[in-house]
Amino acid sequence: MPPGEDPGATQPAAAAAGGNAAAGEAPAPPHSPAALAARYGDRWRWRMLLTVMIGSIASVMSSTIVNVAVPDLIRHFGIGQERAQWVAAGFMTAMTLAMLPTPWLLARWGYRRAYMGAVGLLTAGGVAGGLGTTYGFVLAMRVAEGLAAGVLQTIPAIIILRAFGPGERGRAMGIFGFGVVLAPAVGPSVGGVLVEHFGWRSIFFFVLPFGLWALWLARRCLPAVAPGGAPPAGRDAPLDALGLALAAVGIVGLLEGLVHLHGASWQTPALLIGTGLAAIAGFLLHEARTPQPLLDLRLFRARPFAMGALVAFSYGMGLFGSTYLVPVFMQTALGYPPSTAGAALLPAGLVLAATIPLGGRMADIVAPRKLVAAGVALLALSFALMATIGPATGLVLLMLWAVVGRIGLGLVLPSLTLGSVVGLDARAVPQAASVISFVRQLGGAVGVSLVGIFLEWRLRVRALEGAGALAGFADTFWLVAALTAAALAAALRMRAADGRER
Repeated sequence: MPPGEDPGATQPAAAAAGGNAAAGEAPAPPHSPAALAARYGDRWRWRMLLTVMIGSIASVMSSTIVNVAVPDLIRHFGIGQERAQWVAAGFMTAMTLAMLPTPWLLARWGYRRAYMGAVGLLTAGGVAGGLGTTYGFVLAMRVAEGLAAGVLQTIPAIIILRAFGPGERGRAMGIFGFGVVLAPAVGPSVGGVLVEHFGWRSIFFFVLPFGLWALWLARRCLPAVAPGGAPPAGRDAPLDALGLALAAVGIVGLLEGLVHLHGASWQTPALLIGTGLAAIAGFLLHEARTPQPLLDLRLFRARPFAMGALVAFSYGMGLFGSTYLVPVFMQTALGYPPSTAGAALLPAGLVLAATIPLGGRMADIVAPRKLVAAGVALLALSFALMATIGPATGLVLLMLWAVVGRIGLGLVLPSLTLGSVVGLDARAVPQAASVISFVRQLGGAVGVSLVGIFLEWRLRVRALEGAGALAGFADTFWLVAALTAAALAAALRMRAADGRER
């Protein structure tokens, strides 16, 4: 376990995938890495990357496109901002929890079956949510989608770290990131048009074609077991159900307690937050003692991983909090219709899609910690600039500030996981990739809730002061900028104790 053998020891060639069957040996199973390598040659790794990319696109679209519809959901169901934010926060919470047992799912069910099951759940949840008649049912379907998305978001990093060599991982991450961010870059624009002309239900059905495409590709190109020749671990191990239950109680209690902070009574949020913190403490104590933990705390002994996890949490808070904040800001404070709000974010999304492959190429050459630090700084600067937007600010300037942040994001995305796994044993890669994704999404879930609560409070205070909604949103953008900037110091320390960075 960490630190130890570099995960780059698993080579990408067909031989590393298991090799071709020698003369006289039985042919490899049809969905083994060896069979796929024999069928497609060296291209099988890239076909596999395309397959997991489509599933991730579907999950990211489900995560972000609904934010454009929040004002419509508030009007349709007659709910407040504090309840509406659970459409995003509930998805994020479920996604976060699902990341913890993903390595166990992969070991028990195999990559192909786990992936196809998650895509099926994501697609069914989206269609059912679009048909929902009550807010509670819609929210439940968002939670189901989030559970599926947590699995889908974790698998690609594991596959890239195992199937590609050290000199190719940055490129693979960049290509994967390009596809994953291009769809949500266009998504808000498409979502805005759909909401404006067809209502909020239409955005839930948007996942259907991506889900069907991902299932078709998975049947043809995804291996049943891990690529790269890394030995399976924990296939017969039981699921750490107690750890998962403690994590669920802790995260839900903490987030629900944050939601109730705006109320008149302090007893309810204190009880919820106290319960959440106690459950999280119990979870960490349990994970330190159980032989098959969901969260292997020994990973944090490696400084690059510990610092990378800290970056992931702070960065997740700022990133996902702003993803929820910006569309609501443009519609509520600036008065733009949903289609314009979505279209205004399109250039930033396209710049991000173009930056990520460049960031991936640079991650094979430049120390990942330097790219992560530069990206975090640009992202924080973008949020600070958003806080200066006023009634006279042109739409072009707002789009420019969004572009600055997306350039930073394009530098962070390919480098964060790569920089965090320096020095870890190959067998620790699934757990490490899962934990980094878990911590980032946990930060995102906290960030979405915190932003929604803080915004509600500042809008109320600013209204009493006669300052208007813009001032309340400006206060919230400053908060998001501070949360993101907090990750900068940790990013600069993502270097192994022996000075190793690659």
